[in-house]
Amino acid sequence: MSRAPHPERETTVLLVEDDAAHAEIVLRNFTALGLRHRVEHVSDGETALDYLRRTGSYSGQAASRPGLVLLDLRLPRLGGLEVLAAIKGDARLDTIPVVALTTSSADTDVEQAYRLGVNSYLVKPFERDVFEDLLTTLGRYWLRWNEQPRA
Repeated sequence: MSRAPHPERETTVLLVEDDAAHAEIVLRNFTALGLRHRVEHVSDGETALDYLRRTGSYSGQAASRPGLVLLDLRLPRLGGLEVLAAIKGDARLDTIPVVALTTSSADTDVEQAYRLGVNSYLVKPFERDVFEDLLTTLGRYWLRWNEQPRA
C-alpha cells in the first residue's frame, strides 16, 4: 500500500550556512515549494549547536526541533564536521536528519561525513539553475515524503 505525502505537517529546517548568497538561494527556493515549513538560518557552527541545544542566545526559548538540518562544512567558529559529530553524538539530537550541502567534493570530507552519520552529502553545483533544481528536489523529498521520528 502506498503512503501519501504529508504536506500538512509543518517542519522546521535549520540552515547552517555562512555564505549569504547561498543562504538566500536556499531560502527563496524553499519558500517557493509551497510546503508548510519554516527555515531558521544561522551562519556558524557554534550558533547551530546553541540553536539545537537551546543554549547561549537561544537559552530559555521554546524548542523547535528541526525536521532537517542543512549543513555547510566550511563554517566559521566551528566546522561543519564538528557540528555533525556533536549532533550525531547527542542522544537528544541524533535522529534529526542532517544533509551536508557544501562546495567540498573532497573524498576525505565525504568519507568523514558518512562515518559521522550524515544522512546525505550534496555538493553545491556552480550553475545557479542546477543548484535551484537540486534544492527543489531536496526540499520535496525531505519536507514532503520523508518519514522521521517526531521527537
